[in-house]
Amino acid sequence: MKLTEEKFEVVSETERLVIRPLQKADYENWLNEFENRYPSQHRHDQGKIDMSACTQEWFHNLVDKHQELALTDTAHVFGVFRKEDGTHLGMVDFSTLIRDDFQWGRIGYTIHNQFWRKGYGKEAVKEALTIAFNHLKFHRIEAHINLDNAASIHLAESIGMEYECTRKGLIFEFGEWTDNLIYYKNSNE
Repeated sequence: MKLTEEKFEVVSETERLVIRPLQKADYENWLNEFENRYPSQHRHDQGKIDMSACTQEWFHNLVDKHQELALTDTAHVFGVFRKEDGTHLGMVDFSTLIRDDFQWGRIGYTIHNQFWRKGYGKEAVKEALTIAFNHLKFHRIEAHINLDNAASIHLAESIGMEYECTRKGLIFEFGEWTDNLIYYKNSNE
């Protein structure tokens, strides 16, 4: 991990993936894979989205915002790239919930739906947890998952996250306060 006052950079690799913060040079690759998404496969998949507002200038501002969030330890956002050809596959992010005596964060993840069922999500999230524990120094990471998101539940369980509880009305989405399943992993497990 390299951390300076101006730039946060963590690069981690698996057999097939590179996980790192987005860079301004990623714009074409990033945009192309968003534009190549399939239509939505279920309610937790955005599918094709209108990318017309996502200009190169907009993207450069996004990269700068991600850097700002990382430098303030508010959130750490990573692109997931296929090692063999650099294709942007999706994103993994961590939000800092509290530091102090807790060192507690939340993970979010998404793989573009045209790359589903190839094991990229499992590989990316498993490696991202290594980043969270070894580089970002979190002790506890939670995944907050909708009750009916079977794919996300399966992914969390497949990488060793454990179900802890259901938090009632945790997040406002789909026009209502929604319950979420809480899966967690601690650094010493």
